[in-house]
Amino acid sequence: MSIAKAAFLNHLQTLARAYRPRLPPPFSAVRYMSFATQEEAAAERRKRKRRLRMEPPLNSFNNRSNQHQQPQIPRPIQNPNIPKLPESVSSLTGKRLDLHNHILKLIRENDLEEAALYTRHSVYSNCRPTIFTVNAVLAAQLRQGKYGPLLQLHAFINQAGIAANVITYNLIFQAYLDVRKPEVALEHYKLFVDNAPLNPSIATFRVLVKGLVDNDCLEKAVEVKEDMCVKGFVADPVVYSYLMIGCVKKGDGDGVLKLYEELKEKLGGFVEDGVVYGQVMKGYFLKEMEKEAMECYEEAVGEESKVRMSAMANNYVLEALSENGKFDEALKLFDAMKKVHSPPRLLALNLGSFNVMVNGYCGEGKFGEAVDVFRQMGEFRCSPDTLSFNNLMNQLCESGLLAEAEKLYGEMDEKKVKPDEYTYGLLMDTCFKEGKIDEGAAYYKTMVESGLRPNLAVYNRLQDQLVKAGKLEDAKSFFDMMVSKLNMDDEAYKFIMRALSEAGRLDDVLKIVDGMLDDEKVSLSEDIQEFVKEELRKEAREDDLQKLMDEKERLKAEAKAKELEAAEAKKKSTNISIASLLPSKQEQEKSEKVQMLWDNNGVAEEIDVADVVAQGEEAGEVAQGEGVGGSNGQAPPFVA
Repeated sequence: MSIAKAAFLNHLQTLARAYRPRLPPPFSAVRYMSFATQEEAAAERRKRKRRLRMEPPLNSFNNRSNQHQQPQIPRPIQNPNIPKLPESVSSLTGKRLDLHNHILKLIRENDLEEAALYTRHSVYSNCRPTIFTVNAVLAAQLRQGKYGPLLQLHAFINQAGIAANVITYNLIFQAYLDVRKPEVALEHYKLFVDNAPLNPSIATFRVLVKGLVDNDCLEKAVEVKEDMCVKGFVADPVVYSYLMIGCVKKGDGDGVLKLYEELKEKLGGFVEDGVVYGQVMKGYFLKEMEKEAMECYEEAVGEESKVRMSAMANNYVLEALSENGKFDEALKLFDAMKKVHSPPRLLALNLGSFNVMVNGYCGEGKFGEAVDVFRQMGEFRCSPDTLSFNNLMNQLCESGLLAEAEKLYGEMDEKKVKPDEYTYGLLMDTCFKEGKIDEGAAYYKTMVESGLRPNLAVYNRLQDQLVKAGKLEDAKSFFDMMVSKLNMDDEAYKFIMRALSEAGRLDDVLKIVDGMLDDEKVSLSEDIQEFVKEELRKEAREDDLQKLMDEKERLKAEAKAKELEAAEAKKKSTNISIASLLPSKQEQEKSEKVQMLWDNNGVAEEIDVADVVAQGEEAGEVAQGEGVGGSNGQAPPFVA
């Protein structure tokens, strides 16, 4: 009975263990598929990332074992001379975008020097500018004709390792072409094609072809066009229009028509872009084919025309009509352009359109209408620039309308347009033609005071008019003002000296020579010396020039002797200061002598290091041991 009871109790315990309910895992080990808030989800992601960093996956250990079995392939060493790729526009974010906007603000304020300097300083800061920021500064410098600072900034970014993009190269090409250096521009283009990790864009070929045509290098421009076709670019009507302009400048109507036929063939028999039709009309007019020219005009701007006419295309057609006796047709087209012009949706005209019509009115002798059209620009959201003012003022001055030109000059400040050297030179020359010497000199003075740099030719015209009018004192004052600002040649010096000599002012002539001798940048040529001697000989003072030159040589010799004496005195004082330090060095050397003492029957002897070395050399042996005194602090014995 007891055995049955024990077996029964054992059976109950087994059943209890079999049906024991399982407790759920702790809450921290449960991972749900969703979270109440985004913060909880982010915390869970951070926890998983920390766990992965602390506990790497098992396959990483397998990879390590495989690395021991398989030999590692060395990475190829990158060539540091390989040109870097330019940054993408996605890099223009954050602080670099703020820097870019700050540079653009300086450019809008016309503070290009500060913009370029700020860009240079930012290169070595923790906010490095992008190539897009650099291009903005380069483009602003190019627009204002500051080619020297532009090339300096370009060289700086190359040294700083900022990779240039296609826009940068185009700006450099344009700069060299603007300064009449087409050969240098073509050399840079060749280097760009051969070495740059970029391909030229269609804008590259447009810049090159237009610049070469402007520099009368039509053959080179044709070669660039052929290179464009070889590189797989589609025939560009703008490039062909520039080439046609070059042919028109040379009076080659056949060349214009030949280019037009070539373009039609490459574009499938029809040219949709109307930029070439104005040049084609000029080609027909050159060949005295007026009927064909007007048919081309109807094809371009007729009611059923399928040609896409831009503002530039309309300007070319306007120019072709107004220059070939069809000004009435040009007026009709201009009125149609003004009607359909609705910026920014459709730009049917621009600043060039008004300039063409101004030239047309002036060609017809209608200067009042030309001025009225010029002042209508603001109604069509066009702002005149310095070139537009100079163009109209030049034609007014050539027709003797100085008063109207001066009114336009007064309007430049109202429209925030700055006159340039050409503006002041034009007004000055016109005043001289009408006998207004003081007004012309005033324009020249205003030009210099405004920070502009007139060339030597304008200065010579001013001096000639002042001397002819008997205003020698004014001529001398202008000479004193410009002698340090212009690189005057011998003729400019001789002109003012001759005028002063004829007035009996030989002392002023000698003062000018004195200034030339003091200026290291100016050399007193033998031609000027002979000229001055001849003028002094008229008053029996030919020795005054030699005396002045000898006196200058003496003063220069004295100044050089004083410089040598000052250098010798400085050298002696330096030697004295060095000599004062030598005794202390000798005492230090004596104190560094090694004294070796050893006990010889209770008698201490002092031995100098030099004596030890001498005895060792006489014995012909080299002492070897742990030290000079050996391991026991005694001097090693010398064997005779």
